Amino acid sequence: MHTQRIVVGYDGSDESRKAVDWAAAEAGRTGAQLQIVHGYHVMWPGIYYDVTAELVEAAERAGEQLVGDAVARVRERHDGIDVIGTAVHAPGASTLLDLSEAAHLLVVGSRGAGGVSNLLLGSVSQQVATHARTPVVVVRGHGDAVGGPVVVGVDGSASAETALRLAFEAATARGTELVAVRAYLPPSPVLVPRDAAEAAERAALESSLAGWRERYPGIKVEAVVAAGRAAKVLIGASHTAQLVVVGSRGHGGFTGLLLGSVGQQLMHHAECPVLIAHTPAAT
Repeated sequence: MHTQRIVVGYDGSDESRKAVDWAAAEAGRTGAQLQIVHGYHVMWPGIYYDVTAELVEAAERAGEQLVGDAVARVRERHDGIDVIGTAVHAPGASTLLDLSEAAHLLVVGSRGAGGVSNLLLGSVSQQVATHARTPVVVVRGHGDAVGGPVVVGVDGSASAETALRLAFEAATARGTELVAVRAYLPPSPVLVPRDAAEAAERAALESSLAGWRERYPGIKVEAVVAAGRAAKVLIGASHTAQLVVVGSRGHGGFTGLLLGSVGQQLMHHAECPVLIAHTPAAT
């Protein structure tokens, strides 16, 4: 019986196909079941026409065919993965959010078939990454990269603890090193000398990592303290990473926000897949 499930959204777009490929590789690494989901919403342009049963049936057949083709593609490319497909007559974002309640990971592409070509992130991806109650990966950039480290942003927040757990798990599954990054805005050197500020930040980072190093002694960890805004630093690190992990909200965010500005900027500009470390819903 599977204890883990990865849910990935698919609408036939190139971006969602890359998301399925990434999710399939992750399922292969972790032994999780893979569920490919397509949410279709039948709407007739304009307000004067009712959607007929025939249109709904046609959309259902098309959705099932789309998902079936994706499932077949995964089975051809990956041996031993338990993969299932689901087509649901409902909006894509709400469908994925509902199904993710029983999943340990939700995966989406950076933009779907309904996106405007100049948008950096599609509306479905944005809604899912913001409102999910389970960790979300937005697949973008060099999503098929197998080299490079797992990078995790660390700021001492509760959300960063979840990010650290997921990052160590990801590094273990990939057999790669972990780069833990703590970014900070230097105070005025008149108030605090630069060396003293950096030393304090490094001590805080090492404190955050101490317990995790003990739990994962086989993982090589590089601790990086960088002066600058966290989003810019992590986007730079994404150029050579295979995954960047961040908390859903750090110390700099307002308490009412569901997703902090660092996560938002990474989802738009990172050069590799981004894992937003939402805390899974209690079961």
